[in-house]
Amino acid sequence: MDTRTLATIPAAAPESVQRSRTVDRVVRGIATSDGAGVKLTRVLTQNLQRRLDPFLMLDAFGTDSKDDYIGGFPDHPHRGFETITYMLAGRMRHRDSAGNEGLLQNGGAQWMVAGAGVVHSEMPEQEDGRMEGFQLWLNLPAADKMTAPWYRDLPAAEIPTVALAHGATVRVLAGASHGVAGAITRPVTEPVYLDVELPAGQDFAQALPAGHNAFIYVYRGEVSVGAGDDRAVVEAQRMGVLDNAGQADGVIVRAEADARFLLIAGRPLNEPIAQYGPFVMNTQEQIYQTLADFRDGRFAASVGGTQA
Repeated sequence: MDTRTLATIPAAAPESVQRSRTVDRVVRGIATSDGAGVKLTRVLTQNLQRRLDPFLMLDAFGTDSKDDYIGGFPDHPHRGFETITYMLAGRMRHRDSAGNEGLLQNGGAQWMVAGAGVVHSEMPEQEDGRMEGFQLWLNLPAADKMTAPWYRDLPAAEIPTVALAHGATVRVLAGASHGVAGAITRPVTEPVYLDVELPAGQDFAQALPAGHNAFIYVYRGEVSVGAGDDRAVVEAQRMGVLDNAGQADGVIVRAEADARFLLIAGRPLNEPIAQYGPFVMNTQEQIYQTLADFRDGRFAASVGGTQA
């Protein structure tokens, strides 16, 4: 996806950052596969769930070879969290047991709340060409884990693209940036999800709530994070976990080369996490109940659809 082809809106207000967060650690993702053999990089893994609460997982995928994605993600269940899939290039069809269907394609996203349980599939609608994007898992608070499933398609035109100085742009999937509200607002976790394109030598500033956990994932070029002697370099295909310094009011990112990166932040839930594959609850007993519900066909009743 070339952001230059998207209609942009001017920044409504500058972001003021007096003291920038810096990088606590740099993480290299793990090459793996999921679904029916789709090759991807798992960037945010289970061992970072506490540190980056409320986020549970980030997968990055990108390939020109159809053999790496053609199998797609056939029917599979989820319970207890939200998924956000953001597509830079390619076409993928979503269908689920709650009756939702949508086509995810260049520059678009889909936001799904699995809640009490949903069975869905994500299958490619292309036989060649590039497929590239990300899937983020966002935890639900204990009080909302058994909420009714919810789904929204976000075509590229519905995601605000803000034009900044010197050719920089920021796409605001969630939260707000430069006075522009994002496509989605979620209570409790208050996520910020930005896709930033930044020319070499330029700075990007973003205010962040002090209590939010945050990270940056660089998928093109190279950036440095912080200010002065505290700058830390994050290369392409690396995640920089941002520190939680109490005095910091945001983050400043400089492009060391033409760069594109995700900036993601959220308010931690500080609740127990019990995960078994595609199910994320708060206790092992709830996981056992979820497995029993799925095995015995009670999942379908909880979503009003047909269990796969």
